[in-house]
Amino acid sequence: MSMSLETKDEQRAGLLYGIGAYGMWGLVPLFWPLLKPAGAIEILAHRMVWSLAVVGLALLAVRRWGWVRDLLRQPRKLGLIAVAAAVISVNWGLYIWSVNSGHVVEASLGYFINPLVTIAMGVLLLGERMRPAQWAAVGVGAAAVVVLAVGYGQPPWISLVLAFSFATYGLLKKKVNLGGLESLAAETAIQFLPALGYLVWLGASGGAAFGAHGAGHAALLAATGVVTAVPLVCFGAAAIRVPLSVLGLLQYLAPVFQFVLGIVYFHEEMPVERWAGFGLVWLALTVLTWDAARTARGAAVERNAAARALAAAAAAEATADVEAARPARAGR
Repeated sequence: MSMSLETKDEQRAGLLYGIGAYGMWGLVPLFWPLLKPAGAIEILAHRMVWSLAVVGLALLAVRRWGWVRDLLRQPRKLGLIAVAAAVISVNWGLYIWSVNSGHVVEASLGYFINPLVTIAMGVLLLGERMRPAQWAAVGVGAAAVVVLAVGYGQPPWISLVLAFSFATYGLLKKKVNLGGLESLAAETAIQFLPALGYLVWLGASGGAAFGAHGAGHAALLAATGVVTAVPLVCFGAAAIRVPLSVLGLLQYLAPVFQFVLGIVYFHEEMPVERWAGFGLVWLALTVLTWDAARTARGAAVERNAAARALAAAAAAEATADVEAARPARAGR
């Protein structure tokens, strides 16, 4: 009974961690405008530098350094981390620019269509097989992109680049197979020197916003490390406590929050064709979620049936052993 209660407490804590992680990612558009007049590239460079500082302190606190030696002995894994660092740099930089340039809704669309892009990449790059419902969802998602392209007068490049870069980043993270803190530490360590060099050059040329707009603004730029690391730590805590199916549903919190902020807080326009495109995306995600839930239930039923069959076989074998032993005892 105590183990059951402990498990429930762990899952409840994991759910709160997950809501916290995706909630912070969803509300982060409120933070980036506070860093103006710093440009997107300067904010990105500060994010890289200060993230390494925050993650380094976290690793010192938990005394987890053994992975560094192992990683340095694996050049292929190091190469994958370098590519992941480059891809996430594109994602971070474009997202910061899009928020501070009035494209929050389009940025949110990128994270709505990310699951569809991830599935398509699994088929094209990993040879995975899709179920009919997944094919339908990807098809509806592609139709949504066409509708949005007509509405925007061009393809929704911000959304597509954000979706493809984050899906590629997820694929690389899967291949690297490092923990959240360790992975972020390795990636920001690769980003650190170029980012620091850029900030030093910017300061020497007199174009840096850091320190030029008061201590409060400088503190906000330094806080980019906390803004990056804290949601990731919460996500890691959630990932080990709740099922992937629950985590998959929670991931929609972030783009929902971003979408609502874009319309309600930033007052971005939503013409009819844009609503139609978003509606198709939401329909595709509904189909995808329904299919994932149905598949998970089917797998659970199969596991339970297999467990019952094994238990019945074990009971039958034990009964047979008892029956076989009776004549022997009777003979004695």
